[in-house]
Amino acid sequence: MDKDYLALAKFWGQRRSKDPNKKVGAVLVRPDNSVAALCYNGFPRQMKDLPEEYADRDVKLSKIVHAEMNALLMARDQDLEGCTLYTWPLPCCDRCAPHVIQAGIRRVVAPDVPPDSKWVSSIAKSMEYFDEAGVYISLYAIEGEE
Repeated sequence: MDKDYLALAKFWGQRRSKDPNKKVGAVLVRPDNSVAALCYNGFPRQMKDLPEEYADRDVKLSKIVHAEMNALLMARDQDLEGCTLYTWPLPCCDRCAPHVIQAGIRRVVAPDVPPDSKWVSSIAKSMEYFDEAGVYISLYAIEGEE
């Protein structure tokens, strides 16, 4: 099942995200294996969502809501205790990890981060946070993908 949900996160990010550099997708799955949320990274509702804003790194980094956070927000009226979060193309960053933990997510599944990725430091911190909080991490080596 993990690889199916990872493929769904990849599909959702690539199809919906307008970020030209990082098309991130997230799938939040309940303990009964039903999908609670399908999300991607993007700007908040009611804000301009223009290509030139995604092209401006400072604007983009200031405004973007990560796919993981969107998933938590979209499922906000649900009990997320024990759910699994699937992310693509990388594990959660250290900005999202505390929110994932606070929401009650007990498992995170993602592709493994390549050792030369600029996200190694942030993801290492999130792995420490997950370990400390007892969140189980499953990382998959994906050939030819970041």
